[in-house]
Amino acid sequence: MQQIEHSPPRRDPAPSRLNYRMHRLMLRPTVRRALRFGLPALCVAAAVGLYLSDQGRRDGIAMLVDDIKSTVRERPEFMVRLMAIDGASAGLADDIREVLPVDFPVSSFDLDLTRMRSDVAALPAVARVDMRVRPGGVLQVAIVERIPVAILRTSNALDLVDRSGIRVAPLGARFARPDLPLIAGAGAEDEIDEALELFAAAAPLADDLRGLVRVGKRRWDIVLDDGQAIRLPETAPVPALEQVIALDQAQDLLAREVQVVDMRNPRRPTLRLGESASERMREIRALELGDD
Repeated sequence: MQQIEHSPPRRDPAPSRLNYRMHRLMLRPTVRRALRFGLPALCVAAAVGLYLSDQGRRDGIAMLVDDIKSTVRERPEFMVRLMAIDGASAGLADDIREVLPVDFPVSSFDLDLTRMRSDVAALPAVARVDMRVRPGGVLQVAIVERIPVAILRTSNALDLVDRSGIRVAPLGARFARPDLPLIAGAGAEDEIDEALELFAAAAPLADDLRGLVRVGKRRWDIVLDDGQAIRLPETAPVPALEQVIALDQAQDLLAREVQVVDMRNPRRPTLRLGESASERMREIRALELGDD
C-alpha cells in the first residue's frame, strides 16, 4: 500500500492583526514626527538631566555662565562713563543727580533705565524725561522742565506752579521772583489760565497790585496796596475788571479812600469807603440833617 505524503500547510500571506495595527500607526504623520524628532530629543533631555543631576556639575556650569556674562558686560563698548543732562536748570540738574546715584564707570547692562526714568519723572519740576545710552559711553538724560508762571501762597508756604497748576518747586521769599504774579485761596491752582488773564488785564494797576485771592473756589478778589480789594463776579471777571480800570482812569477811583470795589453784580457796582471817608460822610450827613 502506497503511503501518501502530506505537504506542510501554506503560510497565510495576510499580516497579523498586531502587524497591521503597527503599520497603520506608522502611517500617521504625528507618530512619524514623534519618532523622528521627539524620540531623539527625549534621549538628549535624559542625557542632559543625568549629567546635571550632579550638584558639582551644575555649580560649574553656573560659574561658567557668570564668567561669560561678566566678560561681556565689562567690554569697553558696553561701559557708561558719564551722564549728560540736557534741558534742565542747574537746580534741577542737581536734583536729578541726587535721585540717580550712579557710580561711573558702570556697564550699560547694569542700568535699569525704566526705573531710573520713573525716578526722574517723579520730580515735580520735570514735565517729560527721555533717557538713553549714547555711543561713547554717555548716559543722556533729556528733560522738558516745567515752567513756573505764578506763585501760589498757602497757609505756610510759597510754591512755584506751572500753567497746569502743578507745584514746580518751593519758594523761599516773594521777592525772589518779582516777575511772577501771586495767587492764593482754595482752588487757585485750578484756575491758572483765568488768573493770568486777570493779571494781564490788570497791567495798568501793576504798581499797586499785590495778588489774586480765590474766594469759595468760585471767583476772584484782586488785592491792592493799602488793603484795597476789587471783588469780581464768578462769570466774565475780565470785563468787570476792565470796567473798574476805566473808572479809575477817568475819575481816579482807586486813588480815593475806597476800601472795596464790589463788582460781583457788574450792573450795580458798590463801593465801600475807608474809616476816615466813612466818618466824613457821616459828618456831612449830620450837617445836612441839621440844616434841614
